[in-house]
Amino acid sequence: MTAEPLAPLRDFVTAMTALVDRTDDEAALLAGARPLLAKLIANDAWLPEECAKPDPQFYRQYLLHCDPRERFSVVSFVWGPGQKTPIHDHTVWGLVGMLRGAERCRRYARDAAGKLVAVGNEEVIHPGDIEAVSPAVGDVHTVANDLADRPSISIHVYGANIGAVRRHVFDAATGAPKDFVSGYSSAFVPNLWDRSAAIRAAIS
Repeated sequence: MTAEPLAPLRDFVTAMTALVDRTDDEAALLAGARPLLAKLIANDAWLPEECAKPDPQFYRQYLLHCDPRERFSVVSFVWGPGQKTPIHDHTVWGLVGMLRGAERCRRYARDAAGKLVAVGNEEVIHPGDIEAVSPAVGDVHTVANDLADRPSISIHVYGANIGAVRRHVFDAATGAPKDFVSGYSSAFVPNLWDRSAAIRAAIS
């Protein structure tokens, strides 16, 4: 572990802040954030253990950073074996980058009659893979841990404070929506800004 294990996450947050300062165009944000997220998930040593803990019953969403103007947030999703989401949406743009393990994803859309139906084949994403979601590119899906014997972890960046966004889960049979707000699984947020150890090392 380096003297600054959180440096990759801090660099990502700094670059994302510069990106949202430049534009609020969704397509430009998705395109600009993708290589930044790819760099972040290329190595998983930076993720704090507090933000990688599975729960025996429920998947966990840990806040890693939220922009002070809530223009973007970064979270780690931790899935125990067999855990999955209901059909749900996001209502904002987002990128999902696989860090450890594998996830199985199924997209949904409304057909001509307004019924919610599966679209395309189920996809499995592996470390280094990135998927986009948004109302413009497809926002409704289910996600599950594809591994039966160990946790999987993905890193998500969203165009809002995702834990405070009013979103929807959908009844699989009827497609009827129900409002929900996800919140976060812990009050702990990594301290990205304590660079004292590296600075002390540089002057000693």
